[in-house]
Amino acid sequence: MAGLTLDTGALFALERRRQRIRQIVTIASRDAVRMTVPAAVVAEWWRGRSAVAEDILAAFELEVLDESLSKLAGEALAAIPSATTIDAIVMASAARRGDVVLTSDVDDLTALQRHFRSVRVLGV
Repeated sequence: MAGLTLDTGALFALERRRQRIRQIVTIASRDAVRMTVPAAVVAEWWRGRSAVAEDILAAFELEVLDESLSKLAGEALAAIPSATTIDAIVMASAARRGDVVLTSDVDDLTALQRHFRSVRVLGV
């Protein structure tokens, strides 16, 4: 089964206790599905320490932004000039593992699918 990569909107949805994302994460956790959050997403999402934020972050693998991931994201930005850096990092991260991306920003990430054709995007 493909893993899951979460973007900033997915983390905000978890923080706000949105039912759909909670169900997906609960099932994925039960089925031992790998769930990843790129470190750049944390920088965009993090608004300070809280018990909820700490618990959310503890549930996922944190992926560092290394040279390889940076280059993949940069190539996507060259191909899709309207894309944002964080979105390109999320899609590049998912592409490396064949993950599905969980997002509240389906339109922007769908545009990046022209570059990352193997990545599926799921709205939460």
